[in-house]
Amino acid sequence: MRYLSILLILLVSALSPVKGQNKTAAEKDSLYVKSSKDTILLQKSYAAKYSPRRALLYAAVLPGLGQIYNKKYWKLPLVYGGFIAIGYGMNFYQEIYDEYKGQLYENLELNLGENDQNPESGYTTAQLRSIVDRSRRERDFMVILMGGMYLLQIIDAHVDAHLKEFDLNPDLKVSIQPTVQQDALIGRQTGVSLILKF
Repeated sequence: MRYLSILLILLVSALSPVKGQNKTAAEKDSLYVKSSKDTILLQKSYAAKYSPRRALLYAAVLPGLGQIYNKKYWKLPLVYGGFIAIGYGMNFYQEIYDEYKGQLYENLELNLGENDQNPESGYTTAQLRSIVDRSRRERDFMVILMGGMYLLQIIDAHVDAHLKEFDLNPDLKVSIQPTVQQDALIGRQTGVSLILKF
């Protein structure tokens, strides 16, 4: 009974309307920072216009649409090239599967043994079974790769929309420079150093 009452209270509180402060559209997109002297108005950043949820939804509906939403047009050939390559592999193994499966059925209809060779095809029943199983396995692997490619482009669109909000420090630099050190114990040493500036 106690759990039922708690559930009822949670349900009523979730369904009851909640009213907050009434804000205009400009106030919803702004952030006010009050200082002792004056008030500073900071506008919504350019990156906040990109919604990761929307990018994920677009990529799920049509592959590549999330990358277009994020304005990463250079990723489109990678997405569609991957789908075309995997689709070509699926079609290739499906054709092999269909061709050799027909020859296997022909051997079985002729009541040939596992090691008896068909004079028309030149393959034994055992060889044809092996070819059919292998081509089916490869085709199924291509189907799994297609699903993985679909999920990968969805994840890419989602993460890329999140990274639009990431502010990169313009002073961040990585450089490689030659170094020479003089040590009393070892002597002169030369080398290359990797310098990170934050």
